[in-house]
Amino acid sequence: MYKILLADDEGIVIEGLTYIIKKHFGDQCIIEHANTGRSVIETAYRMNPDIVIMDIQMPGINGIEAMKEIRKFNSTTQFIVMSAYDKFIYAQEAIHLGVIEYLTKPVNHNKLVEVLQRAMDEIDRQFHKRSDELMIREKLEIVTPIIEHNLIYAALLGEDISTLGNNLCQLLGIEEQYGMMMVLELGDSLDKGNLTNPIGTSVKGQQLYNTIRECIKLEFHCVVGALMVNKIPIFVPRKDPELDYEERNSIIEKSRRMIKELTSRIDIQCKIGIGSVVPLHKIYDSYKEAINAEKTSKSRVAHVKDLPIGCHYEENYPVHIENSLFEAIEKGDIEQTKLQGNLFFDWMMEYHYEKEMDVKLKVIEFVLWAEKIAFLNGGMTYYFQYRSGYLETILEIKQYDKLRSWFIDKLVEACKNINTKKEERTSSVIERAKKYIEENFKKDISLDDVSKYVDISPYYFSKLFKEEVGENFVEYLTKLRIERGKALLKQKDISIKQVGIEAGYSDPNYFSRIFKRYVGVTPTEYREMI
Repeated sequence: MYKILLADDEGIVIEGLTYIIKKHFGDQCIIEHANTGRSVIETAYRMNPDIVIMDIQMPGINGIEAMKEIRKFNSTTQFIVMSAYDKFIYAQEAIHLGVIEYLTKPVNHNKLVEVLQRAMDEIDRQFHKRSDELMIREKLEIVTPIIEHNLIYAALLGEDISTLGNNLCQLLGIEEQYGMMMVLELGDSLDKGNLTNPIGTSVKGQQLYNTIRECIKLEFHCVVGALMVNKIPIFVPRKDPELDYEERNSIIEKSRRMIKELTSRIDIQCKIGIGSVVPLHKIYDSYKEAINAEKTSKSRVAHVKDLPIGCHYEENYPVHIENSLFEAIEKGDIEQTKLQGNLFFDWMMEYHYEKEMDVKLKVIEFVLWAEKIAFLNGGMTYYFQYRSGYLETILEIKQYDKLRSWFIDKLVEACKNINTKKEERTSSVIERAKKYIEENFKKDISLDDVSKYVDISPYYFSKLFKEEVGENFVEYLTKLRIERGKALLKQKDISIKQVGIEAGYSDPNYFSRIFKRYVGVTPTEYREMI
């Protein structure tokens, strides 16, 4: 039904318009009318019309001013202006107000019907647009929590959430390069700073999850993870890498409000731990801080910076260089390892040149740390005497330039070991897989069979195989079978059926279809060609 308001001070005009509308649109329309500017505004406010047919020269408030007032509370009404005055200034004002047609009295019957139909079409278009938007919004309400949960899981697995496939941050509209983690813990009651009955609360928390998520979202622009036992991880994106004192207090106060709102709406007690702001690729570190803060503190809200936990450094210690160095080693980035290693050595020379033994101790510490990363990440075998001679070598070095060289060489060596061992392991896995496929291609083997043989999960093996071989497992197996078939077809005494069986296809028709797809001709045609 279209709600139409007729605004004119002439009764005969109202009657004429009503007759035309009912004749052409019948029961599709609800019609009301008003004969003064003020009554037009009041009626429009009450009935919220879809279409207003407005006379400019209304008693009291004129039509232009009436339309302006209606526009304040209804942005979608379709205005059709009728006037005995063909004045340019009126037409200008009408266009500015979004009037779809400016008609001069007396109005042509057919023209009026055409304009009304156009207005109705526009109303229908807007209705369908709003309906589509609501449908999309409804779907997003279902999909968004799933994407948020995936982002949180990735963060807790230590992945760089800003570079994930299909970029989960982009899907959620997150443009910030930094963030912090918060952990909300649920319990039946708070006993000496500890929440009771975590398992029982987890069941209750699952039932009330949507309410809890809503309360969190009211206070923070954030990503909310799934309930894990009785804890909910929360990721809060930030533009700035630092959180000053005032901002920290603000976050704590928001957390207090959130807990107060939660406890007033559901019969559950809460605590929350807050980690520090970190780059996205290190968000797991912030999560560990949040967990630690929540466990350590007896308060309902605890920020890691307020507690005597974690490691603190002297004022000018280059912790950012240290972090960058070991990140580079873990990634196997030799150039960055050299750069950050030299920067750290430069810092020691600038601030601790006279403390030779302390410098040497730091060199040993970093080299051992780098080699531990190599052992853990590069698939190396650890030997107890692996570092035999390190201490003697360090003590014998008298010049800092030689110490620097030894330091950088050892860091680079650790870095290379990570790359080499990974490449060796990958190469070994793929070679074993290819050999297994070549020995068993006649059988009905699958990706799962091969991944089980090389003792790697199917998902990871599939990804690794494609990266190293350049094609997926099925393509590789099929090409191997086709090549075997082509070789056997040269032997005229072997039947096509037997060739298919020897190539790994028990069904001769399927063998023929696959052969033609890859070779371009059937096995019979191929035999005739050779």
